[in-house]
Amino acid sequence: MISVEKQEQIRRAYHVEEKSIREIARATRSSRRTVRKVLDTAEPQTYTLTHPRPAPVLGPYYPRIAALLEENERLPRKQHYTSRKIFTLLQQEGYSGAESTVRGYIGRLRRQEHHPAVYLPLEFEPGQYAQVDWGEAEVILAGEPVVVQVFTMRWCYSRRLFMRAYPAQKQEAFLEGHVAAFAYWQGVPHVLVYDNLKAAVFRVLAGRQRQEQERFVVFRSHYLFESRYCTPGAGHEKGGVEHSVGFGRRNFLVPLPRVNSYAELNALLLSACQADDQRQIAGQVHTIAAAWELERPHLLPLPQHAFDCARVQEVTLNPYSQVVFETNRYSVPTDRAQRQLVLKAYPFEVVILAGTEILARHPRSYGREQESLDPLHYLPLLTQRPGAFEHAKPLRQWRATWPPAYEQLLTRLQAQAPEGAGLREFIHILHLHRTAPADLVAAAIEAASCYPRISYDHVLLCLRQLQQPPVPTTPAALPAQTDLTHVGATPPDVQAYDRLLGG
Repeated sequence: MISVEKQEQIRRAYHVEEKSIREIARATRSSRRTVRKVLDTAEPQTYTLTHPRPAPVLGPYYPRIAALLEENERLPRKQHYTSRKIFTLLQQEGYSGAESTVRGYIGRLRRQEHHPAVYLPLEFEPGQYAQVDWGEAEVILAGEPVVVQVFTMRWCYSRRLFMRAYPAQKQEAFLEGHVAAFAYWQGVPHVLVYDNLKAAVFRVLAGRQRQEQERFVVFRSHYLFESRYCTPGAGHEKGGVEHSVGFGRRNFLVPLPRVNSYAELNALLLSACQADDQRQIAGQVHTIAAAWELERPHLLPLPQHAFDCARVQEVTLNPYSQVVFETNRYSVPTDRAQRQLVLKAYPFEVVILAGTEILARHPRSYGREQESLDPLHYLPLLTQRPGAFEHAKPLRQWRATWPPAYEQLLTRLQAQAPEGAGLREFIHILHLHRTAPADLVAAAIEAASCYPRISYDHVLLCLRQLQQPPVPTTPAALPAQTDLTHVGATPPDVQAYDRLLGG
């Protein structure tokens, strides 16, 4: 590219010294085309790259970068590969160059032009403010793609993060997320900042005024923090947690995690949050962990007991010993049920009570018109009506999953005692599941199968032996007991029996 000094020399030679373009080109060793461009304007000439520069370090990874960017088209919109994530993957594959080189190349590929939003830099006191928000993410749960709702809380001073996944953004999940975060941090923020989500806000009033949900007010009173709300549609007012939702989704959930349960997914998220404590945010003096040590002494203390986040609802027992909640049916033990019951719905569990007595627990269903039937709940009724055994729906579902030894036991009992007595004995054995773990009962049935005849008593005996294994004993060392050495050495006097019989 021609220098500004040379441009000045060309323009002066033409306009002041009145030399021709040919003379100027020969004297400056430039092409006449270049001389004409300089004469058109005094502004510096910009350089245009006509051929791509060689990239010996990053060049071999161009196809890999293109493949990852192409994969973004098939991933959830908020879980794309970022430049940082691509750089990390390339490092693992042997790339030895700088992250800025990767970012620059990806930027040229994307060719995205946007005007960045501009905000005021904010500063917060330790322990005072935290922000809360929900986000969505896709995971592979039990082999199926599932969209989960991710509860996120972030401290404004230390930037420490807590994330937890739920099936839905229900109020009980919203409250339980707070309780889990407070327990993790062993303290409570003085002020929590929210947008106008339904779990907390019943109605948005004029200005900053809100009519809050009654259950949320009770929850806030329990932990004694203050709540503040953003202007509707102004997400930048809690931009820290908005950014953290996306940060966690891109860094903790890419590639899509494959888990078997929400418990496993939440353990993964908690581990990722703990590892993130070692990160040092650009522009900050301390790492997140070091800033947290400064913030922790300023937290509000936890109350003596955690808040019960359940949604409580009165329910009525139907003729099939079930209660209905959100169109889904949950079974209740037929021998303990009452007409009017109370149901407590937690994010992952449903608990059914009669007064203060817990009658049943079920995993919570989030579909519609689903049934959660515990076969043990129907055994007392089946004892009275054994003829319904073959067609009882809870037993048919159970039979599809129980061990083969159960079917073998049923066949033997029916052969030993026909006319329904064998079936009644089998139902009696199934009752053992109500007081003992399923794996022990199955092991007891396996152990009892070695007897020539089998019954409830045989299985119960084997179960007791499994629950209370015999204590190992060691034989006594008789030679060391001199007063016992004569035992067994003298033959018995059988004439003593004759004397006894003779009076």
